[in-house]
Amino acid sequence: MLKCHELLGFVSPALAQEILEFTYASDKPVYRAILTAVAEANHLRPAFFEKKPRAQRHAEMLVSLSRPRMEEAAAGLIRGWLLKAQTALVTGFLDALGVPHDQGVVEEFPASVDDAKLTAAVEALLAKFPREIVIIYLNTLKATGGVEWPNLVALLHDDPRLQLG
Repeated sequence: MLKCHELLGFVSPALAQEILEFTYASDKPVYRAILTAVAEANHLRPAFFEKKPRAQRHAEMLVSLSRPRMEEAAAGLIRGWLLKAQTALVTGFLDALGVPHDQGVVEEFPASVDDAKLTAAVEALLAKFPREIVIIYLNTLKATGGVEWPNLVALLHDDPRLQLG
């Protein structure tokens, strides 16, 4: 199971850039919070960091976000992107499991889910969405969602389709 900072380091550069670009264009408050966290971690003033050309700034942000100390910022970036850009994936998975949610936001996850339901839900995601995005979602769910399902851990560990690289 990968943590969010590891996901940003291991996904394709194009997808990592897409996540950051989407957040820049569609979720200014989250983008600003991530930019501020990265600037502070690099001992820069956010205003100075923001003046850099966007391509250079985003490249530097992704390098910083792939470090362990930036886990919280990386998690915020990925969660925001998943909920806004990948809503169909998130809601489809939760619906397939019968987990109540409000547009992908879950108050409390069940302590466990049925093996057959989980397997079917993961298969449906892999059939409908890019594998790399499914991997990001399932790992983020495990890393940040309070999900402690042994069958999800086993799938992420054992299924080669759910491995990056």
